[in-house]
Amino acid sequence: QVQLVESGGGLVQAGGSLRLSCAASGSIFTVNTMGWYRQAPGKQRELVASITSGGSSNYADSVKGRFTISRDSAKNTVYLQMNSLKPEDTAVYYCYAGASSGSYAYTPWGQGTQVTVSS
Repeated sequence: QVQLVESGGGLVQAGGSLRLSCAASGSIFTVNTMGWYRQAPGKQRELVASITSGGSSNYADSVKGRFTISRDSAKNTVYLQMNSLKPEDTAVYYCYAGASSGSYAYTPWGQGTQVTVSS
């Protein structure tokens, strides 16, 4: 199994920055696409950003130009640099990964990390 361990959430004022990290472990699996979802109270979970093993990235319109996703494939770690944070970015952020081993594939999730942006 693949385990995802997140870190880096917290409380920040509007306009500030945070950097989230998510490390994947589980040596028998290949980690392909990694990314971040978020869920605010009373709202559906939404995709924030994703990045393929080849480095192609995708962003939600609401974070384009403010958030940057990157990964260190050697460490199976994905990062989310969040700048110019807004109160509406307040949510629990969840890391996910596309993991495969032979013909078996599944999507593990991290435990979530709280990001709170005060106005």
